[in-house]
Amino acid sequence: MKTAGARAIAWVAVALLAVGALRITTPLPERRPAELLDGASFASGRVERIDTLERGETLGALLARGGLSTPEVNGVLGAATTLDARRVPAGMTVTIGQDPTDSVPRFITLRLGVDRLLHLSRSDSGWVSREERLPWTVDTMVVNGRIASSLYDALEKASAPLTPSLRTELAWEVADIFDYRLDMSRDLQPGDAFSVLLERNVGPAGAMRVGRVLAVEYASGKRVVDAIRHESSSGGVRYYDQDGRSMEATFLRAPLQFRRISSVFGMRKHPILGVWRQHKGTDYSAASGTPVRAIGDGVVAYAGWKGGFGNVIEIRHGNGALSRYGHLRGFAKGVRRGVRVSIGETVAYVGATGLATAPHLHFEVLVGGVQKNPRTALDYQSGAPLDASERARFNAAKSRYLALIQRDAPIVAVNENN
Repeated sequence: MKTAGARAIAWVAVALLAVGALRITTPLPERRPAELLDGASFASGRVERIDTLERGETLGALLARGGLSTPEVNGVLGAATTLDARRVPAGMTVTIGQDPTDSVPRFITLRLGVDRLLHLSRSDSGWVSREERLPWTVDTMVVNGRIASSLYDALEKASAPLTPSLRTELAWEVADIFDYRLDMSRDLQPGDAFSVLLERNVGPAGAMRVGRVLAVEYASGKRVVDAIRHESSSGGVRYYDQDGRSMEATFLRAPLQFRRISSVFGMRKHPILGVWRQHKGTDYSAASGTPVRAIGDGVVAYAGWKGGFGNVIEIRHGNGALSRYGHLRGFAKGVRRGVRVSIGETVAYVGATGLATAPHLHFEVLVGGVQKNPRTALDYQSGAPLDASERARFNAAKSRYLALIQRDAPIVAVNENN
């Protein structure tokens, strides 16, 4: 009996302590209904819910899920005159908001793009829309790199506030600028150094874009080539070297845009015949279907099948040189014997026809009917000089750009892009 009495007293004491704790504990506030929704938040006293358009879902279905009736959905879609509701991309962010005292949504924001918002609001006369453009900030920055294996690799390792995709885009920009001076697949040497002065556009939520490339300085041994962007008084844009000569010339340095070479000019073991023979050309490894460019203006001398070359095109140029492109998958529309083609024009597509183990382009240059090393046969010929009336403006820009390249800072200027 004594034990039972003691247990009863203990249980009574615990109960009294629990009641006391409840009395002195601050009660939890009631949660508003909107707070129970995923992604709900409060902004300027407004209850907001952020949703995302699912793949295959219509905008109307999303709005209905957000609490809008069918008439309200139709009103919103009718007010969004700048939007084609049938082509709204999956993943678009939609913010649905209402005042705390409202029972139905009153405000909707559609993120049409990184810098575009479409605001819709319910008024006494119905839904009205307003589009907002968010500002971008423009950084003028310098990216420095040193070649170890390729331009891609050098830019990937460069210390620069750029995303991987922007580094790849910048590699293409630089390759395009030097298209007539350097074959980015084979002319670059380990130890070569470069500096790129460019504009980087920084948008809302940290979005970035590569803007204009203003100047590039490329140093290979004792040779330094500067490429300066110049906009003429007539509005045309070109790049010129430090001497004021156009970066463009008679021939492109390569028939493909910045692709990896599988073998270079010289002796090699033929991959199919298995014997050593003089490989009088250059092989560019590339995916089947990659466009093949004419390296210069000329006339198609041959387009068809030629033994181990498979499908081949030969183009005769004005200076007596002939360029040959082999193992092609096919020819561009309208390309046939006697047709005149322009420099950079797509004339064919990479393939693996003839004696080829994998898709690649076999490229040759013949002078006087004799195969020549393309690397030397297409040695750079200087472009046209800048017009004298443009020289003063060009020199001023060159001095300013090169001075910015020499500054030891990744961001050299900041301004607002209106």
